[in-house]
Amino acid sequence: MIYHTLMLLSRIVCCLPHSFLLTLGKGMGILYYRLIKKQRERAVRQMMDGLGISEAEARETVRLSFINLGRNVLEILYMPNLNEDNIDEYISFENREYIESAVAEGKGVVIFTAHIGTWEWLSAAFLLTGIPATAIAKKQPNEQYTRVIDDLRATIGMEVFSRGTSELFAAARALKAGKLLGFLADQDAGPGGAFIDFLGKTASTPLGPAVFAKKFGSPVVPAFILRRSDGRHKVWLGKPMHFDKSSGDTDQELYDMTVEMTRILERVIRENPTQWLWFQHRWNTPPEQRHTKHHTVKALKETKDES
Repeated sequence: MIYHTLMLLSRIVCCLPHSFLLTLGKGMGILYYRLIKKQRERAVRQMMDGLGISEAEARETVRLSFINLGRNVLEILYMPNLNEDNIDEYISFENREYIESAVAEGKGVVIFTAHIGTWEWLSAAFLLTGIPATAIAKKQPNEQYTRVIDDLRATIGMEVFSRGTSELFAAARALKAGKLLGFLADQDAGPGGAFIDFLGKTASTPLGPAVFAKKFGSPVVPAFILRRSDGRHKVWLGKPMHFDKSSGDTDQELYDMTVEMTRILERVIRENPTQWLWFQHRWNTPPEQRHTKHHTVKALKETKDES
C-alpha cells in the first residue's frame, strides 16, 4: 500500500512545475518542523553543540533546514522527470575538472558525500552528464520505502548496492569497470568505526571510502550537492585524494585519510548549515564502545583472498 501510494504521488509530483515544488516543499518543511518535536529538538541540540551558536539561532537555522528537507523529499519524487536534455536546467558543477581527471586515472572513483542537499540528485548529476555512477546504500527500515527509492533511482539509471548483501564484490566490480562508487559517509559507524572529532564531539566514522581507495588504488573525490538561492543546485567537487601508504601502518593510514575527509565535510556543513540532516543519530556510539581491534584491515584481507 505504501509503495503504490508513494509511486502515485511521484507521478502527480512529476506533473507539477519545479518552481511550484519549491513552494510546496517549503510548506511541508514548516509543517514538519512544527509537528515532529523529537527530531526538531534533537536537531536544535546537535546544532547548538556542533556550531556553538545560541538556541534562538539554532532554531531558526533548523527551521530553514526542515524547509530544505521538505523540498528534497518532493525532488526525490520528481526524479523521473530528470534526463540528459534538462539536467543542466537544475544542476551546475563547480570544479568539474576534478572528477574528469579522477575518472581519467582508470581505476574508478570513490565519491565521498553525505546527507547534504538533495543527495539523491547527486547521482543524477553524474549519470545524466555521461559519468557512470553507482553507490553503496543502507536499506530503509521499511522494505516498501526501499522499493520506492530504488525504483526512483532506476529512472536515472542508478545502480545501488545494498549493505548487508554481497555489496563488496559488486562495488569492487564497479570500480574495476571505471565507474564512480558513492558513499554517504556521515552516519554513525558503530563500534568498528574510526572515532574522530566531528563538529566538536567524538563520532564513530565510516572508513569505507578510505578502505576502497586503499584496496583498488582509486582516487577519492569529495562531492556535495548544494541548493542555490534560486532553488536550483550546484555540485561542489573537491580535489582528488589518494591513499598514502608511505608510513607502512595501514590502520593509521586509513584513520588519517578518514580524518582528512571528515574535515572537508565539517567545512561544507559549517558553510551550508541549512543543507545537512541535523536530526540524524550521528553521535550514537560513545567512544568507550569502540572495538579494541580494528576490523577494517581484516575485512580488507578477507576480501582480497576471496577475489
